[in-house]
Amino acid sequence: MSPIEEAGIAFGLILASAAAGAFLRLKLPEHHLTGDSKDVIKLAVALIATMSALVLALLFSSTRSSYERTSGLVSRMTVDIVQLDRLLGEYGPEARPARLALRSKVDSLIDSIWQEEAAARGAPSKEASHSDSVLYMLRGLEPSTKVQASLQAHALQVSTDLEQTQVTLLSQPTDSISKTFIIVLVLWLMFIFAVFSMSSAPNPTLFVVLFLCAVSASAAIYLILELGLPFGGLMVVPNSGLRGALAPLS
Repeated sequence: MSPIEEAGIAFGLILASAAAGAFLRLKLPEHHLTGDSKDVIKLAVALIATMSALVLALLFSSTRSSYERTSGLVSRMTVDIVQLDRLLGEYGPEARPARLALRSKVDSLIDSIWQEEAAARGAPSKEASHSDSVLYMLRGLEPSTKVQASLQAHALQVSTDLEQTQVTLLSQPTDSISKTFIIVLVLWLMFIFAVFSMSSAPNPTLFVVLFLCAVSASAAIYLILELGLPFGGLMVVPNSGLRGALAPLS
């Protein structure tokens, strides 16, 4: 289920709870909503509202940090690819096959991470060959000078770091948001909106305010769910920098 669908369901449930609260006000005796009962209801709503705000803040902070960490890994991968390409260029003609292999693997590397985008383009999945990997080719180089030996050692380090970053990105779950948190949060919001509409006589201003508040709450849930999908949805981590990192070889 997409984030917009989940946020839409939350919006519908919140509005339904507000309508149920307005219906309950018509059925409940007046003394249930006045005096000491009203004070207790206010305290209960304040408690649930505080817990809801804490959960919202926790979810947003967690997903935002995860999104920024993923974006940082993508930037690190881009830097490693550019640096590795330059090292292979400085090594000399002997490293040209490895340099060409690196460039040919960029698109498949991107497709393996941004799988939704690759599926939308109909890109075929490619099996990586061990003998065609850049790291394998680097290990097969035989430096003839100290400079080439230093460049090979540095290139091996960068290539290893690049593969570790790729594995880290591939091992991330497609959806890092716990559905239990979202379900509990929606239940709390339903309770809050039901009490809001139950505490006042129905009128157009009340309904408009509750409608706008429900939209805002659903939008917050949608934003959290989108941040939990860094490689899919509307807030996807861009790969344009990685795709255009290497200039064509002359």
